[in-house]
Amino acid sequence: MPENATEVTAAGIARLAGVGRAAVSNWRRRYADFPQPVGGTGTSPSFALAEVEQWLRDQGKLAEVPLRERVWQAVAGHPAGAGRALIHVGCALLLVRDRPTAWLELAAAPDERMAALLPQAMEHVLTARLGPAADGVHRAGAPEPTGVHTAGAQEPGDDHAAGSRESARVHTESAPESARVHTPTAQDLLPSVPLLRAAAELAAGIGAGQAFEFLLGRQLDANPRQYTLTPPQLAELMVDLAEPPKDADRAAREQPVRSVLDPAAGTGALLRAVGGPATLYAQEADPALAALTALRLALAAEGPRRPADGAHRAAPGPTVRTGDTLRADAFPELAADTVLCHPPFNERNWGHDELAYDPRWEYGLPARTESELAWVQHVLARLRDGGTAVVLMPPAAASRRSGRRIRAGLLRRGALRAVIALPAGAAPPYGIPLHLWILCKPEPGVRPAADLLLADTSDLSGPAPDASAGPGRPPGGKTPGGGRERFDWPAVRSAVLDAWRDRADVEGVSRVVPVIELLDDDVDLAPARHLPRPVTAGLVPPAASPAEPAHRPLTTVGELARAGALFLHSGTAVPGSTAAPVLTEHDVLTGAAPTALPPTGQEAPGRAAADDPVLLEPGDVVVPVLGGGTAARVVDAATAGAALGRNLQLLRPDPAAVDPWFLAGFLRGTANHRQASSYASTAARLDARRLQLPRMPLAEQQRYGERFRELAAFEDALRTAGRLGGQLVQGMYDGLTDGTVTPG
Repeated sequence: MPENATEVTAAGIARLAGVGRAAVSNWRRRYADFPQPVGGTGTSPSFALAEVEQWLRDQGKLAEVPLRERVWQAVAGHPAGAGRALIHVGCALLLVRDRPTAWLELAAAPDERMAALLPQAMEHVLTARLGPAADGVHRAGAPEPTGVHTAGAQEPGDDHAAGSRESARVHTESAPESARVHTPTAQDLLPSVPLLRAAAELAAGIGAGQAFEFLLGRQLDANPRQYTLTPPQLAELMVDLAEPPKDADRAAREQPVRSVLDPAAGTGALLRAVGGPATLYAQEADPALAALTALRLALAAEGPRRPADGAHRAAPGPTVRTGDTLRADAFPELAADTVLCHPPFNERNWGHDELAYDPRWEYGLPARTESELAWVQHVLARLRDGGTAVVLMPPAAASRRSGRRIRAGLLRRGALRAVIALPAGAAPPYGIPLHLWILCKPEPGVRPAADLLLADTSDLSGPAPDASAGPGRPPGGKTPGGGRERFDWPAVRSAVLDAWRDRADVEGVSRVVPVIELLDDDVDLAPARHLPRPVTAGLVPPAASPAEPAHRPLTTVGELARAGALFLHSGTAVPGSTAAPVLTEHDVLTGAAPTALPPTGQEAPGRAAADDPVLLEPGDVVVPVLGGGTAARVVDAATAGAALGRNLQLLRPDPAAVDPWFLAGFLRGTANHRQASSYASTAARLDARRLQLPRMPLAEQQRYGERFRELAAFEDALRTAGRLGGQLVQGMYDGLTDGTVTPG
């Protein structure tokens, strides 16, 4: 086998032949002439791709390997690693696109000669796209080796722009660096020459930019946990939210080219989605990923153009920097028109201590647990006055108490203009309905906005139709670099854009809320808390006479607890941890009796022994705190004496102040549960203190309580009927199958 030949794993062989991995294992056992492993491990061997392809053809198991699959296998099996192979391919594709004649001349030479000539040709296109080699730009005393290109350096001849930008930088050990794209050497390129020839052939069919997108997408899909992925549909939506409508201003062509910044660029998906002429700025902490992003954006830009003087000059490339954005901002003087950001979530080590006096914290120093609010303030600091930013945020950032002071400041100054909840599955982590925050940097002398748009599209979670699949998006499958499509993106996109552009109240979808209404003790900006959900159609009988929804004065469970009208307890017991039966979460949801198990003497996992479990009393109200459903159970004489289980909250009302059935009934309202739930993890969590109740005299409470008691009895009857009906059906199946019942 030739040295440094491309290798492929058993999974790659299965993909080539269109079979499962088990079939490949069978071939290895059954056929003595199956290629022998050339690398890998005993449990995951690798094989020479050329030998595998020849064997498959000889056995009639493969007519021809698709070109794109062959190129990807060469990338995945590259001896220097897939990342280095992608950089080689990106440099070659720039050459193919920007200097096609030079590429054809090089491709006609033998492999060794081609590898020797490629570095100089690549140097030319990298200089044209990403600027000249940056000798001495980085740390003093350690000049950059010749042949290293910085994404974003100016074109040759633009000395004033380059000098003014770089002379202002003071480089320290932690200062950001330009994203370096090293010109590969002839020795590095020699094993890549067959790959580069195949990549050029693929580019001839689908274009250089699309060829690189395909290969990068396969790399992202193969290693989803190594990257923070932004699905292309979400990236396009964020770009559209940050831009005015295309037909809003016919004179837009005469306006200066806008500047767009992504301070947490990752794979460059957000800037890749920006359409029209724009100056792109990006910062990424990972140097290798920053280099790939620079190549991706350069290949996505328009091809070379010839100015009036006839000189051949490429369109200016992106400005990409490497470094920790919060600790070492690469663009401290930038005032961008637009900022797009998908920051890392839940970072504790974001620089809280060393950045305590940073001037970016105009709205307050973020808590150590509020890294997302640090990113929000960084984004605002890099906007021009009146500029727009769109930031993808975890839902907990809208309601955590540690961030309420900063949220209040954003509202008072009019910097936060909208919070939009997306369906779960829009972006990783896919189990959480993430939020989009739309921000606008306040303009001096302009009165702050007096309202905030809150929109919730989390219910738009129907599956996407196969007709929506396009190039690179197989129906119902994976989108490159974007996870599973779990819902109808066009419907979500339309709902979000309509809500933002119309800024109107739409039942169950959007509401424009006065800022003064949000500036309470919690400053909770979760859309679900402020959007009453529409009643399910067809399940409510028509009213005897049309009536408007009642507007009653409200209180919360927390206020009642502080006033002594009820007491709150959390459950800790698990079945078998106490002699008493335990009312579990499952028992509450199904209406079953408390679970009774013999004591085991073991402690509850993660807790000390439950020496004093909370015992239930008649009239207690029990609600589950996990899961997002609506359930509440009033303890009767049969359930009294049981221990309160884990993940349950007990509300013990004073019968002289609060009727228990009235309390349980109003706690089960869908809108009430939604406004009191949060999504700090992959499951919804209910904060019982936020649950709301109308203020009513005890006699009026008892009238409502009686109706709620009747509904609960009807619900129990339905459960019993369902259980008996299931037993009847199963009995009929058994009778027909064992012969005790005849068809008749």
